[in-house]
Amino acid sequence: MTESPATKSVNGDVCQRVKNGLKPERNGLLRTLHHRSERQAKHQPGEEEVHAVPHHGVLYKRPFIESFEETPMLVAVLTYMGYGILTIFGYLRDFLRQWKIERCHIAREKEEQKDFVPLYQDFENFYTRNLYMRIRDNWNRPICSVPGAKMDLMERTSLDYNWTFEYTGRVVHDVINLGSYNYLGFAENTGPCADSAAEVTVKYGVGVASTRQEIGNLDRHEEMEKLVAEFLGVESAMAFGMGFATNSMNIPALAGKGCLILSDELNHASLVLGARLSGSIIRVFKHNNMQSLEKLLREAIVHGQPRTHRPWKKILIVVEGIYSMEGSIVRLPEVIALKKRYRAYLYLDEAHSIGALGPRGRGVVDYFDLDPCDVDVMMGTFTKSFGAAGGYIAGKRELIEYLRSHSHSAVYAASMSPPVVEQIITSMKCIMGKGGTTLGFERVQQLAENTVYFRKRLREMGFIIYGNEDSPVVPMMLYMPAKIGAFGREMLKRNIGVVVVGFPATPIIESRARFCISAAHTKGMLDRALSVISEVGDLLQLKYSRLRIHPSLERPFDDNVYEEIDD
Repeated sequence: MTESPATKSVNGDVCQRVKNGLKPERNGLLRTLHHRSERQAKHQPGEEEVHAVPHHGVLYKRPFIESFEETPMLVAVLTYMGYGILTIFGYLRDFLRQWKIERCHIAREKEEQKDFVPLYQDFENFYTRNLYMRIRDNWNRPICSVPGAKMDLMERTSLDYNWTFEYTGRVVHDVINLGSYNYLGFAENTGPCADSAAEVTVKYGVGVASTRQEIGNLDRHEEMEKLVAEFLGVESAMAFGMGFATNSMNIPALAGKGCLILSDELNHASLVLGARLSGSIIRVFKHNNMQSLEKLLREAIVHGQPRTHRPWKKILIVVEGIYSMEGSIVRLPEVIALKKRYRAYLYLDEAHSIGALGPRGRGVVDYFDLDPCDVDVMMGTFTKSFGAAGGYIAGKRELIEYLRSHSHSAVYAASMSPPVVEQIITSMKCIMGKGGTTLGFERVQQLAENTVYFRKRLREMGFIIYGNEDSPVVPMMLYMPAKIGAFGREMLKRNIGVVVVGFPATPIIESRARFCISAAHTKGMLDRALSVISEVGDLLQLKYSRLRIHPSLERPFDDNVYEEIDD
């Protein structure tokens, strides 16, 4: 890769270009990390293990509490049995379809093309045909209103077991929306954002019909990027029209052959695709596990590249701010400490955390009160907290200038729509408090209060909840395949819209419902939703947890973990 912030030191001084991104120590030895003996926290059997970091640590300036309760053994066994039964019946139905006894609606090869290379892989579609179709009505539900705290749904029905749908013409009104990523409530059709977007539409139109490098670079694009850089506290930023492409098209520009990418095992598909397209070697570390990440870093430096054992040109650590399926928050202080010690580079995806975390809504960096300059590449999206579309990359000015000429998303993609840009500008100014408004600050605070309240109440009811106590993404475990569809349908009957997720998007025994909390939710809405969740939980027997939370337990990774020693 050509020179970028990755080839410069944190303070901006040009440093000597070295292989594998490491500067040699004066004594020629590499510094590493020393783990002091871990204190074993005592807890009673049957109590939930919760990880916390002490208040007065050097790395953490606030408590860090996450919990992932183990799947009960009986539930795990019943879940595997459920999938086993579905698989057996699936093979039976495939046998009937093969002999034309049962009709198959899924795409398949024509009889006259049977000697061609197959276009559709029947076995790969097995899950779709026999498991997904049973509960397909829980997804792709069309809405016909703003996806705010409440929404309107178009009612539909199926006469062929979810292969096709027909609309009844009826609209289900005032469904409480617990599924949209509308964290700060800016997805609305009234208010300053909607008014500004409407004015810009009249002046600029909807489309630009060109790329940024040709004649599609508007003054509003320039203003938006300067505002994003100011918001994040970095030198420069650039925006892209699609959040997924922001990752998948920019990572290949930052890493290539001879580089190593260390990726969290639960990273988003866009990060995984970008890493694969880059041609770099990819190694995966356990989710949010700093010991696993450190082990990979050590091995990478000791052994170098495969076969040749040459030093890596670059080592790039790729993590997310909030993991959208787990509700967990990256242990960013520890990641930065490792990154600094091993002279690696850090790519931080703040798609879900920007706007939703931190006292000022500036994301996970603000949440931990860290220096934005410690993150080499800051990525985020406008599709969630800002109620718009697209994504951004931010960091050193040299990095952004490099991407403007090397990123496929920058060179070949059409410019962002002017009203979308204006939505971003107005909502970001609200969060920043520009013009004397306190609307953004109030929404950030309201989101934090709603998150803590909702999570606490669900735990008190006896549900198994994953993730960090401050994460607005709240996964509630369902486990069994039959309960995935049942929970979504029963909630909708009671006018609550939720998202349910199962295999292969999650591990096979960890199906879940995922609630997304918004600042637009009132306490009355949350209480109504909690009451319905409790009712449906009793109906479907979803209250699996029998454990208690003990926040006093401390994580072994405390402020004394990192000490410099020479190997």
